[in-house]
Amino acid sequence: MTLHSDVAELLAGAGILDVDVDDAVADEHVRGSAYQRVVSVTASSRSRDRDRAIVATILRDPHEMGSKTAVVALVDRIAMKVTGPAEFQQWSAELLPEIDQLKTEGYREFIRRRIHDRLFYLSVKDGHVPTTAELAKVTDWMQRVLAEESTSPAVLALLAESANTKKTRDIAKNRAGSRKLRTK
Repeated sequence: MTLHSDVAELLAGAGILDVDVDDAVADEHVRGSAYQRVVSVTASSRSRDRDRAIVATILRDPHEMGSKTAVVALVDRIAMKVTGPAEFQQWSAELLPEIDQLKTEGYREFIRRRIHDRLFYLSVKDGHVPTTAELAKVTDWMQRVLAEESTSPAVLALLAESANTKKTRDIAKNRAGSRKLRTK
């Protein structure tokens, strides 16, 4: 497969007809934007059958940073769409062999971390109250997302006490305090 055929296949499969394939091949920014559109269409689909093939195709792109960014966007979108952690874990496990094809270890690790973070997020959303040790294994970004979005008093208390950054601890403390006021 060539980059040209990969881009053409992705665009056609997503029904995106207004992107010039030659322009996308010549310009990594045009291609990155096209990948984001492909990810949007892919995530909107009810079927997950083509996701692994789409990820494999995107990750063949020689511009690994752009392809990593597109795959992370797909991970984020699917995590927000699944019914729970088990479904996301099964979906993401199918992608790992494709992710391992990336040449740059840092990009492989970034995607793996995002998958781990999203799985953690889904388990908390599903009612799991993490331990301090479990919280320490997620990124500062995920801790902040939880501080900003969690409605669990126990999770907010844990974050207020144990989050890695002062900003995240403060967000959790403020949200926990405002939740107490609203419940009175």
